[in-house]
Amino acid sequence: MRTITGVAELRALVGTELGTSAWHEVTQARIDAFAAASDDFEDIHLDPARGAAAGFGGTIAHGLYTLSLGPKFLYEIYTMRGHSLGLNYGFERVRFLSPVPAGSRVRMVAHLTGATEITGGTRFTLTQTFEIEGHAKPACVAESLIAYFD
Repeated sequence: MRTITGVAELRALVGTELGTSAWHEVTQARIDAFAAASDDFEDIHLDPARGAAAGFGGTIAHGLYTLSLGPKFLYEIYTMRGHSLGLNYGFERVRFLSPVPAGSRVRMVAHLTGATEITGGTRFTLTQTFEIEGHAKPACVAESLIAYFD
């Protein structure tokens, strides 16, 4: 894990890869828990027969479940120190490119791709690429926005 001390140090890293998270197992129990928490009970996520009939070979994770792992993975990749506040600012763009089968493992690669000064701090753009172990095509690519204040 990388430790970054201050907004200025993070700004200096624009254009670089911040790191790669550990692998995370996407179990059916986690998919079921996400369905319960989000009230999204689409059957391709919960019924193996329906997932297989849809061409997925079984159940798949919700795209938003995969995306929701972003903060967990960022905590594994870097720690930010020397700032007064950090806020999730949202997303510019999110694309779900490949289904994540139950029982697979995913991880995230984070690239710091931009920085824009805002009142009292900086809004950073991180390109988050969610990889599926053993698959060439990523599950998701998202441009995440995080604001850090001095």
